Amino acid sequence: MAIIKKKGKYVAGAYSKHSPDAFMLAIQYIEALEKKHPKRKGAETEKIAPVICFSRKIGGGALEIADILARKIQLPVVDREILEHIAQDLTLSKETIEFFDERYPGKIAELAKMLVGEKSFIMSDYIKSFVSAVFTFADRGSTIFVGRGTHLILPRDRVLAVRVICSNEVRIKRLAAILDIEELEAKKLLGQIDREQREFFKKAFGKKEASPYEFDLIINCDHLTEPQSAAEIVAQAFREKFAFEGTVK
Repeated sequence: MAIIKKKGKYVAGAYSKHSPDAFMLAIQYIEALEKKHPKRKGAETEKIAPVICFSRKIGGGALEIADILARKIQLPVVDREILEHIAQDLTLSKETIEFFDERYPGKIAELAKMLVGEKSFIMSDYIKSFVSAVFTFADRGSTIFVGRGTHLILPRDRVLAVRVICSNEVRIKRLAAILDIEELEAKKLLGQIDREQREFFKKAFGKKEASPYEFDLIINCDHLTEPQSAAEIVAQAFREKFAFEGTVK
């Protein structure tokens, strides 16, 4: 696997890959959305197409697997960077929330109850924008999502949920190679990234960690070391789970 060596800020999935930045991808998706579903009042909620949601600890290579899978089954990849860009951009956030509220009335309250139970819970503007962005992309058609608990947001019967795991040792070595830094520095950086991830999941979903029972498939990259092989497994699982749809290739 070719690695891009970058000193500085970690970018998830930063291996040999060339694609438009998050801003341009977000704009393209929103424009495509408006063409497919013009805004209209009283729209009926439709069942979303089957999607694949990858969950992972950052640095394990899930995004690389997702990109290989995307080329194989011809589906777009929406990662954390794109979703967060939309959630933080006031204009894009407003558009996705309006679309979400129109197409899925009452869904925010339903999701809040599902995720944290009966206790009082009000989604922050950021979390609401994030949830709206996830549904907006899913509404466009079958999509591959990477990170940020998207399998917990979308209807479970429409999701192939995949957890990618590996040892901290592997994550540290991989991150050190990506950023061209010492392993001790990579270890400290991963600790910071993991803390931020835990804080997000606690704030968004009231969860401390991912249970293995949330997933259809768990891939251990300590033992399945080739991303191509992992992508093949996920593609086959996706076909078999949604074979009855007639639209999954």
